[in-house]
Amino acid sequence: MQIAQEDDASNGYHMIDLNKLENDAQRLVAAAISAGADHCDVVVAHGQSLSINIREGKQENTDRSEGDGISLRVFCGKKLASISANQMDDIDALASRAVAMAKVSPEDPYQQLLEESQFIDQAAIQARIEALDLFDPFVPDAEFLSNYALACEEAGLAVQGVQKSMGASASWGISGFVLATSAGFSGNFKRSRFSGSAAMLAGEGTKMERDYDFASKVHLEDMESAQIIGKSAGERVVRRLNARQVETAGVPVVFDKRVSAGILACLMGAINGSSIARKTSFLRDEMGKSITGDNITIIDDPLIKRGAASRPFDGEGMACDAMNFVENGILQEWVLDGATARELNLKSNGRSARSGSGTSPSSTNCYMQAGKDSAEAMISDIKSGLYLTETIGHGINMVSGDYSKGASGFWIENGEITYPVAEITIAGNLKDMFLNMVPADDLEFKYATNAPTLRIDGMTVGGK
Repeated sequence: MQIAQEDDASNGYHMIDLNKLENDAQRLVAAAISAGADHCDVVVAHGQSLSINIREGKQENTDRSEGDGISLRVFCGKKLASISANQMDDIDALASRAVAMAKVSPEDPYQQLLEESQFIDQAAIQARIEALDLFDPFVPDAEFLSNYALACEEAGLAVQGVQKSMGASASWGISGFVLATSAGFSGNFKRSRFSGSAAMLAGEGTKMERDYDFASKVHLEDMESAQIIGKSAGERVVRRLNARQVETAGVPVVFDKRVSAGILACLMGAINGSSIARKTSFLRDEMGKSITGDNITIIDDPLIKRGAASRPFDGEGMACDAMNFVENGILQEWVLDGATARELNLKSNGRSARSGSGTSPSSTNCYMQAGKDSAEAMISDIKSGLYLTETIGHGINMVSGDYSKGASGFWIENGEITYPVAEITIAGNLKDMFLNMVPADDLEFKYATNAPTLRIDGMTVGGK
C-alpha cells in the first residue's frame, strides 16, 4: 500500500492554506467597499480531488481536479448583485463590475447581511472545528484508490450468480471554505471525503438486473472495507433475479433504509422556508400542528462529529445548532436562512447554505429518530405488502403532496419477505403518508439525511 503525503510535490497535492484563502477574501471585501458597495460578503473556496474508475479489472479513467471558487455579493442600498470567478487576478475590476451590476438591479428587501451581534465568535468556531473533526490529512495516491476499487469489483464478482461488473470506483477529495463579510465576520474550515462504490449485473437478456452499493465518509478509517461494499452490491443484485409483477392493491409498504431517507427528504423540502414563502408546499399552513404520528421526532444537527453535512457555522456566519423540526409529531420550525426568515417575519435558525448567487435554506445532518420495534417485527403482521428497495422517477407534486413513483423490491406474504417484484408503481399522498409512517429501530448514519426502515400503511401498489 502506497501513501502519498500532503506535502509530496511529486503527487501535485498540497496542504490547503486557509490563511491565504482568508487573506484573499478580505482583500476582495476591501475592494468591493472601495468600489462603492455599502456592504458585501465573499466566499473563497479551494478543492482538490482524485477519483479512479475501473471495470472488468482494468482502469477505465482517472479524474484529478484542483480549483478555486470565488463568489462576491455586494449590496448598494437594497439592491444587490453577485459575481463569481475562479481566480483572484484583478479583484478591483471584479468588485467594480459587481457594484455596477447591483446599481441597475431591482431592490430586494429580504436579502441583507447579518448584523455583527448575530455572528458566531472566533473562539466558538475553533472549538467547533476541533470537536467536529472534519479533516483527515491522509492523501491517497492513484494506486491506493485503484486497489480499493479493484477489491470492490472482485468481491462483487465473487458472489454466486453475478454475471459481470458495471464498474467500481474510489475517490478522495479535500476542500477549504472561507466566508468573510464587510460587517466584520471571517470564518473558515476544511473537510475531507473518501468514497467507494460497486455496481453489478446478474441474469440474462430481458431478465437482467443491476444493483449497487457505496459508502462515503469524512475519514478513511470510518469507511467500509472494499470487500463489504462489493459483496453487498453482488448480493443485492442476485436477490433481484426472477422478479414478478403483482396485482394492483392497497397494502402496507415497508421502505428499506436506502429509500426511507427519500421520504424524510420530501418532508424537509415541504418545510423549507423558500417553499413556504412562495406558497408551494402542501404543509404551508401546518406550523404547530401534527404532521406525523406522535412517534416521530425529526432532528437536524450540524454538529455531529465527522458528519456528512456538519459545519461550524452556516452560509451567513451564524451559529448553527441542533434543532427538532418535528417533535412528537408536531411541526416546530421551518428551515430558514436570513432572507426567507425576513420574508416570513421570522428569525433565521442557522440553516443558510451558500451557493454561487447567495444563500438558500437547507438542512444539514437531518435524521428521524429510531422507533422501538425491529424491521422484522414491523413486517411480521403484514399479510400482503411490499418491501420497497428502489424507487424510479420524480413523481412528486410538492403543492398537493401527491406521490407516485416506479418501484421495485420484494413481496411480503404472511409476515415474510418472499419473492422479488419489479415493474410496479407506488402511490399515495405525502400528507397521509407522513401521518401513517412508523419507524423501526435500525437508524444508521450513512448520508446527510438518514431515516430508519419505515412502514406506511394504506398505499396503492400498481401492478398487473
